[in-house]
Amino acid sequence: MRLASFDGRIHALSGYFDDPSTRTIDLAALTGLSPDPIEFLAAGGIDAARAALGAAPEGNPVEAFRVDPVVVGPRAVWAVGLNYRDHAAETGRGVPPAPALFTKSPGALIAHGAPIVVPTHVEQPDYEGEIAVVIGREARDVREEDALDFVAGITIGHDVSARDHQFTTGQFSWSKSFDTFCPLGPVLVTVDELDVFDLPIETRLNGEVVQSSTTAQLAYSIPTLVAWITQGLTLLAGDVILTGTPAGVGVARNPQRFLQDGDVVEITVGGIGTLSNPVARRGDVRPQS
Repeated sequence: MRLASFDGRIHALSGYFDDPSTRTIDLAALTGLSPDPIEFLAAGGIDAARAALGAAPEGNPVEAFRVDPVVVGPRAVWAVGLNYRDHAAETGRGVPPAPALFTKSPGALIAHGAPIVVPTHVEQPDYEGEIAVVIGREARDVREEDALDFVAGITIGHDVSARDHQFTTGQFSWSKSFDTFCPLGPVLVTVDELDVFDLPIETRLNGEVVQSSTTAQLAYSIPTLVAWITQGLTLLAGDVILTGTPAGVGVARNPQRFLQDGDVVEITVGGIGTLSNPVARRGDVRPQS
């Protein structure tokens, strides 16, 4: 099943987001559950939607609605550093002995098509295409072999990073949580339609391929990450896990390549589609020391 959020309401899609023939069905209206995507997931909405879609109306064109991030206002956004072996190698740091976790502010989330707005004091804004996991129900002390049962679906994320601040401060969360620094979407695809152990991912900057890999290269797989995070920490429906980025980030290139005003970043994941966002600069004032 392919899900998306439009105008604050959860919908099912008949096909790919960018296919003109794709239709969308309001699942709250169909099932009688909450239109809020997180409340819908927590109430078992995916199973309810599967049961009801056989009698669903034809639906409406995708372009009739404003697209939102696949979940709006999740309780938490977790991210994983150095999780692709090739990316760990390009940094010279190697794969960590356990998943290297940090958080991004949920307030950084934006939708497909919305601009990534870079503050003027950020001199090294970098791209990081990622595969993102959305949790479907409360999860704590989950066994790895059961982990996918707690996943609502897979989507595409962009862990935009202010490298100059990241490496100056020695911590990740603030420099990766600026407003608009977490595009997410455009659709959520349930795990029964995907091979989460070999999902291809490609990032393009102004049409040029800058990252290309597959989840087969993850040091810590999606089930491993879900199980690891839930050891004592409860994940809730709608929580997001960004699973790491492949090699090819701008900071590791020679010469380095950072995002510029007017750039367009496209991230494509097989079986899901493409997340696309333009880049713009914000008129801002550097804080005084």
